[in-house]
Amino acid sequence: MRTAVFVSGNGSNLQALIDFKKIQDPSFELVLVISNNADAYGLERAKKAGLATLAIPYKKRVNQAEFEKAAVAALKEAKVELIALAGFLKLLSDEFVAAWEGRMINIHPSLLPAYPGLHIHRRVLEDGASETGCTVIYVDNGVDTGAIIDQVSVPVLKDDTEDVLSARVLNQEHLLFPKVLNAVASGQVQLVGGKVVHSTKG
Repeated sequence: MRTAVFVSGNGSNLQALIDFKKIQDPSFELVLVISNNADAYGLERAKKAGLATLAIPYKKRVNQAEFEKAAVAALKEAKVELIALAGFLKLLSDEFVAAWEGRMINIHPSLLPAYPGLHIHRRVLEDGASETGCTVIYVDNGVDTGAIIDQVSVPVLKDDTEDVLSARVLNQEHLLFPKVLNAVASGQVQLVGGKVVHSTKG
C-alpha cells in the first residue's frame, strides 16, 4: 500500500521503515514524508532515501486547518492509502482522523493505556515502574487512545536515566513499527468496528 509517514523530528522510526525494505519486500511502499517542522532531520533521511518530502511549518503562520489542507492535497496527489505517524507531535483534527479511520497508525513509547501524552520516560521513572515499552495503535480522536495493534515490554532498570531508558525503548520501537505497518498494509491486521482483527491469511 502506498504509505505516507508524518514526522516532527529526528525520524529514527522513519529510518527503521526505510531500512526494513532492505531486508524484506514489504507490503507498504513509502511514497511521501510530511513534517510540520522544516528543520526535522526526518526530512533529510527521506531525501537520502529518494522519497518525496513536504514541509508544512506548523507555527503561528500555519494553523491546524492550513496544515491539514496542504497535507490532504499532497496525500491525494501521491495516491496515499495508509499513513504512519512516526514521532509526529501535533494533534490532527477529528475530521482528518475520521477520513483515515483504520488507515492511520501511530507508535508511542509506553505500554498504553499507561502513560499517554508526553514526557513518558520521566513519568515512568518518577513512578518507580518496573516495566514500560512501546505500542502501535490505530489513531482515533483521543490522545493515544486508539485500538492497540501490538506492543512490546521493556524492563526499567534501577540505574536508568531518561536517556538510557528512552534508548532501550526506541530500539524496540524500531523493530515493532515496521512489522506492524507491514501487517496492516498486507491486510493481516484490520480495524473492524473499532476493534483490531488479526487475520490468519498469509
